[in-house]
Amino acid sequence: MNSSSQQPSKTSAWKVTPSEYAQDREFDFEIPTAPQSLYIPMSDGIRLASDVFIPQVDTGAPVQPRPTILVFTPYYRRFASKDDHQGSSAELSPNTARYRDLFVPAGYNVVVIDVRGTGASFGHREGFRSPKERSDYIEAIEWVIDQPWSDGRAGITGISYLGAAADFAASTGHPAVKAIAPLFSVWDTYENNYFPGGIQLNDLIDSYAQMMIGLDQDDRESIQPYAAYAHPSFNGPAPVDADTDGSLRDAAVAEHRANYRHADMMREFAMREKPLPYDPNYSSASFSPYAYSAGTNQDVAIYSVSGWMDGAGYANGALTRHLTLTSNPRHLLLGPWDHGARSHVSPWSPDGVPDESWWYDILRFFDEYLFGIDTGIRHEDPIHYYTMHAEQWHSADTWPPASDNIAFELTSSGSLKAVDSTPYHDNDKRRRGVDSATVVNYPVDFATGTGTNSRYERIAGKNPGPYYSDWQGRTSTHLCFDSPPLDRSVEISGHAMASILLSNDQPDGNIFVYLTEVESDGTERYVTEGLLRLLHRAEAQNPPEIATKWIYRSFREEDAHPLTPGVPELIRIPLLPTAWRFAHGSRIRLSIAGADSDHATQTPHGRPPHYSVIVGGPSTLVIPVAEQR
Repeated sequence: MNSSSQQPSKTSAWKVTPSEYAQDREFDFEIPTAPQSLYIPMSDGIRLASDVFIPQVDTGAPVQPRPTILVFTPYYRRFASKDDHQGSSAELSPNTARYRDLFVPAGYNVVVIDVRGTGASFGHREGFRSPKERSDYIEAIEWVIDQPWSDGRAGITGISYLGAAADFAASTGHPAVKAIAPLFSVWDTYENNYFPGGIQLNDLIDSYAQMMIGLDQDDRESIQPYAAYAHPSFNGPAPVDADTDGSLRDAAVAEHRANYRHADMMREFAMREKPLPYDPNYSSASFSPYAYSAGTNQDVAIYSVSGWMDGAGYANGALTRHLTLTSNPRHLLLGPWDHGARSHVSPWSPDGVPDESWWYDILRFFDEYLFGIDTGIRHEDPIHYYTMHAEQWHSADTWPPASDNIAFELTSSGSLKAVDSTPYHDNDKRRRGVDSATVVNYPVDFATGTGTNSRYERIAGKNPGPYYSDWQGRTSTHLCFDSPPLDRSVEISGHAMASILLSNDQPDGNIFVYLTEVESDGTERYVTEGLLRLLHRAEAQNPPEIATKWIYRSFREEDAHPLTPGVPELIRIPLLPTAWRFAHGSRIRLSIAGADSDHATQTPHGRPPHYSVIVGGPSTLVIPVAEQR
């Protein structure tokens, strides 16, 4: 695994760092040269293609029953290889090899399954993570624990879709499931992914839809833009062992033609939990783990992982899972990563290459809660997070770790004025300043964007360059407010909060709020952002299945109300969570825009709003500051 100058081993945040754990842990088993590949039958006649990896021991030694790690994927458990590329070194399981390579040498069985309607599995997909797919998880687990190589214990993990599958499988309440590690995965698919702040991410929806057509239909032309799946050696999904001529695989792919079309279907869910017009039981809740979480047994251990640039809400998903399932043994890791930890996103990373030793903490977790080894992980702090610019790991008992706040008022001169943070938790006190406030006007430019090296590319299957390397000057088209140079370094840990009192000449609009560090030499560093469709500005009480420490909104149709043009309203926007050190001498910049043309749908269509922001008292920025351990 890759290592770097930011590796967890160079920190006191752990009693035993992931690297140290790996050094002391024995890896006594060999990975088989090829998996056992076979179909697992479902009760409705559908067959799911699977790859089974059993740890190899001395020839002739009997197979010992062991715990099993299951991985459910729609991205091919394994590619077939073209005959003329047999000598290629390409990894034929680009989406799942990491689980094989980590767990099998450590003594775990690993079973990787193409979910129904994908890869070499039969059937078709009625929707995104359909209820039938969740039922398949139960039957697949039953099949696994009935095998002679299984000891009856199962763990489930994976990144993104695969991580949500871990949540879904645990929520079935199957007693064999002892531990899950949902990695870089959502809790609420609506708000954590496709509609953050109620804003439709059109580029994400369209790009992901093209990728899935390419995979599900084995359409080589459609899949070409997605480097992970476009290697010239790849020849569609791998058939199972008994399918020597590939005819069963081809028949399965033919059934996939009935699959739902992702772009068309996802746009049906512009309002959270609003069901399809033809199916009152299918809404955004149907493919979100929170809706089923009550079924998760309280003895199931959970390790949630995400990164500070993990899309537009995956870190919120990891945090919400951690804050909701409080009766379960649980751990949380938030690192300097994008979706799937493909990149180290800190501008101070020397090469952008992530340290991968954190995977050994996932192994330690499963060793403890699935294999039954006393690893000491229960004695570690349950939360570990990385602070960028400080380039340090920290640990915490609770989230948020912040022990204090610093607050700024937005002023008519374009500055952020430091104020006492206490009054700004009181909406009434904040509104009392309206009479003496000043209005700053901002006409929205629908051409404003954030470029193609942002937090949004990786979740769409794209490969961005260095993150926000083109941020310099981008806020020149925003409404900006800068603090004076800081007289000390300031570390944010959690969700900053922007409270903006504004009026709009339109009944709807999008608002994007950005936090930037302007260093003493003028270099501008993107820190984080918040976004909200103003139609969804109403705040609500959290339901028990979605616990947060930041503002909750329902995004439901009955709570969506147009603005009254010209009438000011206080809009509170939690920025996406981060941990970042602003250096002594830097300025903190809050900037406001009304569009992100590179990623988000414009609102209202063809009618750029004109925002009037009331400053000088009612509009503020509050930053949570942590006392580091």
